[in-house]
Amino acid sequence: MSHRAALGSYAGLMGLALLSACSPSEGLLTPTPAIFAAPQDRAPVNSAQPIYTSNNLNLLYVTDRAPIADPQTDALPYGSQPPRTMSFGSIDIRIEPDSNGAMGEMKLGGIKEIGRFPEVPYPAEVGSAGYRRAPGVVAAHEEAVAALQGEIRRRLAKTERKEVVVFIHGYNNTFNDAAYATGSICRLLGGDFVCVSLTWPAGGSRGAFMGYNVDRESGEFAVADMRKAIRAIGQTEGVRGVDIVAHSRGTDVLASAFQQLSEEAYVSRFSNTENLKVRNIVLFAPDIDIDVAATKIFDVFSDPDAPYGAKKNPNAAIRQGSFHLTIYSSPGDQALGLSSSIFGSRLRLGQLDLSGPEARALRADPGHLVDLIEVDENTGALGHGYFLSNPAVRSDLVALINGLKPGDPGRSLVEIRGPYWRIARAQVEPH
Repeated sequence: MSHRAALGSYAGLMGLALLSACSPSEGLLTPTPAIFAAPQDRAPVNSAQPIYTSNNLNLLYVTDRAPIADPQTDALPYGSQPPRTMSFGSIDIRIEPDSNGAMGEMKLGGIKEIGRFPEVPYPAEVGSAGYRRAPGVVAAHEEAVAALQGEIRRRLAKTERKEVVVFIHGYNNTFNDAAYATGSICRLLGGDFVCVSLTWPAGGSRGAFMGYNVDRESGEFAVADMRKAIRAIGQTEGVRGVDIVAHSRGTDVLASAFQQLSEEAYVSRFSNTENLKVRNIVLFAPDIDIDVAATKIFDVFSDPDAPYGAKKNPNAAIRQGSFHLTIYSSPGDQALGLSSSIFGSRLRLGQLDLSGPEARALRADPGHLVDLIEVDENTGALGHGYFLSNPAVRSDLVALINGLKPGDPGRSLVEIRGPYWRIARAQVEPH
């Protein structure tokens, strides 16, 4: 290997290693937003006070990670291997005061598995009419869905807004990493949301390069389970809205799952808002090739031959309801730049420069369903971890989920040209 190639490989491995720095590690508590003016019917957020005033959080998790065989010898309850089944349960997180009495570290508490779906692929029985799912596995599946939805309803009963916020993590994140990141987001939003950590089998121990490839395949494996989980959450009785936040490689997993759900909605002649209550999908630093992303996001719009009900209807009005997609990118995201060069991508969506030609090409956004937001400063290590480290970005996420649109007072955005925005300058908080 030449000296130049060796340096390139080393840089690539370092970049992939830093791609894994997606979640707050143990001991780091994400500060509250610096700026956010809430709608008139809700109290404003003040950065001097925690939004979530309780010392404890209790999250719901859904995962297709395999349980650790011997929990006594490992700090993780679930590992990085896919078990061919999906489980769900609760996570306790304690927020412990520091030496000055202020809110300090997050500590993972008890983790309790509540239910588990049958192992895939589901068995079938063969009859004269064709294949039929075995009655036993259908009953087990429906029991698992009912248990998951029952747990969501129990949590909804304690909130006024009856809304669910789901977080999907990125490359090389453990189960615990996912819990801490979801806990940080939940704390930002306050106690009026049901918070769900949707965690897939990332975080293998095969080194930066091989580990990235393993995680890519793990993400492909997880798509079907993500689809089931989102469907079960959105179709829970009493849910008024679902907001899904994803970061880095998790955005690709979500994009694939939602592509399939959008096709289901189109065939059924429903919108995803009507069918699944999905209001927002938020992609932070998406580690997806920009052309692949456009194909997945606009798949239904670009296929007039897709069945609309019983047969195709190229002139059908595609119903979207209040669903909206928000994409945060940073042209200075060096980690995604290394990912792009290693895997031959023209450009990762999370690197998008809203003044560049690629952004102009995306202006064909059908129905103005997408807002693109550029973050060009305070982006953290290699420009990739700003979704929780930048106070203005955190503030904007809270405002977005609370229903404010770009341009509304309370969104920390400067308009470039609609639907392109830039995060306003924000004071970096001392650590």
